[in-house]
Amino acid sequence: MYSSNLKGFILAVVSSAFIGSSFIIKKKGLRRAGVNGPGASVGGYGYLLEPLWWLGMVTMIVGEILNFVAYVYAPAVLVTPLGALSIIVSAVLAHFLLKEKLQKMGMLGCLLCVVGSTMIVLHAPQELSLNSVEEIWELAIQPAFLLYTASVVALTLVLILYCSPRYGQTNIMIYIGICSVIGSLTVMSIKAIGISIKLTLEGINQLIYFQTWIFAMVAITCIITQLNYLNMALDTFNTAIVSPIYYAMFTSATILASAIMFKDYSGQSASSIASELCGLITVLSGTAILHSTRDPDPPVITDLYTPLSPKVSWCIQGNGEWKQKDEDGTSPNFFTILRPDYFK
Repeated sequence: MYSSNLKGFILAVVSSAFIGSSFIIKKKGLRRAGVNGPGASVGGYGYLLEPLWWLGMVTMIVGEILNFVAYVYAPAVLVTPLGALSIIVSAVLAHFLLKEKLQKMGMLGCLLCVVGSTMIVLHAPQELSLNSVEEIWELAIQPAFLLYTASVVALTLVLILYCSPRYGQTNIMIYIGICSVIGSLTVMSIKAIGISIKLTLEGINQLIYFQTWIFAMVAITCIITQLNYLNMALDTFNTAIVSPIYYAMFTSATILASAIMFKDYSGQSASSIASELCGLITVLSGTAILHSTRDPDPPVITDLYTPLSPKVSWCIQGNGEWKQKDEDGTSPNFFTILRPDYFK
């Protein structure tokens, strides 16, 4: 059982490296696409013609496939928090490739993510043994999980139909909230599909059950929704802000969903549960520090007639003349000299 958790751990780490890189590649693709037409944040789909965006998509798909397999071997409460490693990857790459500065406190945030993830790994529960998709279906139709699913659907509809048109461009929690709560259902469906595929490969065919195909349809619907709103979040806000907030909300929602559906904490000691929660809090603290220490994106000017507001200073030279200076302190090629008698 512990060897199964180890396989899930290794797969989750490699997956995080791919997913963290995909954020940066897709962001560069979105920037290129935005130069030639409306961006994804305003409903544009020009990024679909951008090769760099597709490279990011391929990178993300590879990472998600590895993540998919990791959920087969290890519980969600172990695999999901390891996504913190993707934040570190994206923050470091954003520093070098997107020029989004990573400060010293941001490095501390990365360290906290690693420490918290380690605590979670060391105290992770054992994977629940399931022998058919019908057993997973029984877990999915528990009253508690049905209530959770209904709450997620209701919240998502409110965010999409009411909040997104009004506040999506200014409030980062709208787009990321949609991705996160829907993502928790994605993980539950993906885990069910993964177990079904594993059992089928072992000779116990699960494709004959309608439950397998219901889980597949739910997963496809949720993934498409996630990708759409994640693109909008990336195109609207700073990558270094999107990544940690998305991770924190997605992880919290997924752990809650997994605890309700699979009863991950059943049979664990109080000390192990407390250690896992401390690890999760440590990881979330690290993501919060990363968020608070990163420079935000500069505002996008959508009005061509909006006047620029450069900072201009003037210095008095030794001969009594005034000389204009740019914001960086250097003199431009042309400048204005005002003599004292000009003001008389």
